Amino acid sequence: MARNQEWQNDYWLLLMQVYLKKPVGVKPVYSKMMVDLSLELHVAPQILFNRMCEIANLETPRIERIWQEYGANPRRLNRAVSLLRQMKGFGNNEEFYEGVDVQETFERDFRPVNDDTSITPVMLILVLDLYFRLTPITMVPETPEIQQLGRLMKIPAKEVANIMDIYQHCDPYLNRKEVVFSPLFPACQDIWQRYGNWDTEQLASYARQLKEYFK
Repeated sequence: MARNQEWQNDYWLLLMQVYLKKPVGVKPVYSKMMVDLSLELHVAPQILFNRMCEIANLETPRIERIWQEYGANPRRLNRAVSLLRQMKGFGNNEEFYEGVDVQETFERDFRPVNDDTSITPVMLILVLDLYFRLTPITMVPETPEIQQLGRLMKIPAKEVANIMDIYQHCDPYLNRKEVVFSPLFPACQDIWQRYGNWDTEQLASYARQLKEYFK
């Protein structure tokens, strides 16, 4: 039976290790460290963020005990985390989840949309956010905002502009009828269906959080 990976007490050690990385403190929800740990544990970034806030506030006796043992001794914590990963099979998904049908949700957004590209749904979300702040005539590689987003995501500005052209075919207000042969079209359609009707400020806020992953 498919199920989401549940929270386990061992996860506190892995999360505290991220918390103690400089600058020490609660990390942004979609920082790369948080997302990488989320993908490893199959626990959504927002849940990890909430748990990290519990660490910051020492909200439970268990967290207090872990903090007393490891908070001032990162080396001891690193050894404990290394041993935990070896014992539990962390970092080896095939071994760790053998016999378990993991129901993936957020994980898919951080993986390439197909085998022929490095573009991920998260990247398409960032492009969609910018799409709503430009006009079709400015959706070209020479536009500074497109160049800036390309640099952030480490892809050519031409690729960002190409995705915007695909979105123009998804946009019902433009009513473009040409056939699109791009392998990115299905993924762009999916992102448009998921986020195209969001309030633009809501989408912009979400995009700002996602950008932390690329910094």
